[in-house]
Amino acid sequence: MTAPVAELTPAEVTPADVRSAAERIAGHVRRTPVLPILPGLLLKAEHRQYSGSFKLRGAANAVLALGARRIVTGSSGNHGIALAGLAGPLGIHLTVVLAAGANPAKVGLIEALGAETVTVTGGVAERELRARELAELTGAVLVPSSDHALIVAGQGTVGREILADVPEADTVYVPTGGGGLLAGVCLAAHGRPVRVVGVEPATTPRYARSLAAGRPLRLPPSATVADGLRGQQPGTVTYPIIRDRVDELIAVTDTEILAAVDLLGRHGVEAEPSGAVALAGALRARRDGRATRTRPAVAVVSGGNTAAALHAATARCRPPVRA
Repeated sequence: MTAPVAELTPAEVTPADVRSAAERIAGHVRRTPVLPILPGLLLKAEHRQYSGSFKLRGAANAVLALGARRIVTGSSGNHGIALAGLAGPLGIHLTVVLAAGANPAKVGLIEALGAETVTVTGGVAERELRARELAELTGAVLVPSSDHALIVAGQGTVGREILADVPEADTVYVPTGGGGLLAGVCLAAHGRPVRVVGVEPATTPRYARSLAAGRPLRLPPSATVADGLRGQQPGTVTYPIIRDRVDELIAVTDTEILAAVDLLGRHGVEAEPSGAVALAGALRARRDGRATRTRPAVAVVSGGNTAAALHAATARCRPPVRA
């Protein structure tokens, strides 16, 4: 059962903000490569980002632009990891609010990096409400994982790099949860002859249903192997951008997502399920005959925070035990 949410206001983030973000974060993020995987299909390797996911881009843009000393956020994990990695060296007090069912290994890394965590019962909607309440109570700055102009602009640098490295790209496939990355890529693609396709888990297609309804909808909490893409509703910043520029939205099943994880692994790419969703969408489009092969397509591998990677990162954070 879906329910309407409040009417959204037009976003105030523009392609120029993506260019500004690229300059601001240049010394804090890795320019990730584009890798081949199949004929006519390339991967944008954000699993190689310093924090293990593309989330570092938006987090860095927000932290550097805002200059806040106390930050509160709601996160499924990777945004919290990115913020925590930035906050510690900058002396920022960070509180990360997580929904029930958050990946324990991601929570452990956030805490190992020095951030405070709070877990709520319920889904992403309850998480975001609690984060907003905590920010108001403590006077901290709220930095959402997706629905913020600075976050969207930072994530848009993924699309900016893709179009610089593969200017002939026909289609960019983008994993879609809260929508920050998809909105950012839409901004980067403004005025460019490239198709932008968002890929959502089949259990929570909040953007596809909202666009079909002509208004933003809230979906109930859902389960998916793509734990980073469990958002329940479009954001006030992201929705108008996606509505006005996205070319298509594809829904993929958990089986398709895990098959994409396996394919990536066989090509030496260690991706978490959320990070393989865009590839699952690209493969679905190929099977359905909707993908052209005359020009290359690019799928964003958005995260590589697998259990092994998280364990190794957490171990690096902890001081050695002395005998």
